Amino acid sequence: MGTPVPARRSRAGALGRLAAAGRHWVKRPTIADIARRAGVTKAAVSFALNGQPGVSAATRKRILAIAEEIGFQPNSAARALSDGRAGAVGLIIDRPARTLGVEPFFMQLISGIQAELSLDHTALLFTVAEDQDAEIAMYRSWWAQRRVDGVFLVDLQIDDRRVAVLEELRMPAVVIGTPAGAGSLPAVWQDDAAATRAVMEYLAGAGHRRIARVTGIPRFWHTKIRTDAFGAAARALGVHPMLMEADYTGENGATATRRLLRGSPPPTAILYDNDLMAVSGLGAAQQMGVDVPAELSIVAWDDSALCEFVHPPLSALTRDVAAYGAHAARALAQAAAGATVGHYEEAPPVLTVRGSTGPPGQVAGRPSQDVAG
Repeated sequence: MGTPVPARRSRAGALGRLAAAGRHWVKRPTIADIARRAGVTKAAVSFALNGQPGVSAATRKRILAIAEEIGFQPNSAARALSDGRAGAVGLIIDRPARTLGVEPFFMQLISGIQAELSLDHTALLFTVAEDQDAEIAMYRSWWAQRRVDGVFLVDLQIDDRRVAVLEELRMPAVVIGTPAGAGSLPAVWQDDAAATRAVMEYLAGAGHRRIARVTGIPRFWHTKIRTDAFGAAARALGVHPMLMEADYTGENGATATRRLLRGSPPPTAILYDNDLMAVSGLGAAQQMGVDVPAELSIVAWDDSALCEFVHPPLSALTRDVAAYGAHAARALAQAAAGATVGHYEEAPPVLTVRGSTGPPGQVAGRPSQDVAG
């Protein structure tokens, strides 16, 4: 009778056999597999897959057909070593992840980017970062490992350190936002100043003389451009401007609205820097008994379904955000291919007037103290 095998060793052996079997089941097709089936060398397969000379048209066609048949997908790291391409581009957003799922702008932007990238099977490597240092570290890591062919830069900041880092790395990049502060990087942008003036002219033309704006994050370039244009338009139109800083979240949009309406005197119109804050502001005003639009007009930046689902539906600055993302993806593909890419100006946002705006009424007296929440 043989020596009994310890149970632990038996289990380990069984697990090993299962693991080996599992590896067999999920084995990925390789260049060697294609070469064997096509009866050619691995070098010939590589030439055919990478569109390089060295094989006949008939052989190339046969190799590509076999590759498709067996589900061959080139390894991104190997491809980066062979032709310098990773087949992916990156997008890092330095905002709390919880806010991205409820802010329509980024969802529309990413859908536009992804639609364009899918045309040539380029992947989008997307993540969030806790701060700018973490974002910069990720760019360095991605570029060193050749994980991406380029990146999109969003939420351009005043004195943005990311620009200098990307220039130093010579990493293809496209700024989605204003050329101001973009350095040598190409930008796909819209004229936020012109859009701000258009809203101010509309509200002033309706008779509003106390107009407020609930801003986005102050360190962003687009916030500064809108703030400067808001002040300049107020002076030119002879209206009294009011500013309340916020951060694009619904919570702070509502808080800012309450504080403005408890001011003395309160505004008769408010422009919000995104749709989410505008919807929350509408709810806060209605909870306070303020009638929209009889006592308060509301305008949102970035039109979305949210603006149409509330009552009254919100007047908003409408732009094709998905097309914005697609144009940025096209520009980045050109930059990654070595082309010289310049700035590209999108059509400016257009004010869509709905039920939340009208001539100014009289807001009933409100307590002047601030409240949170």
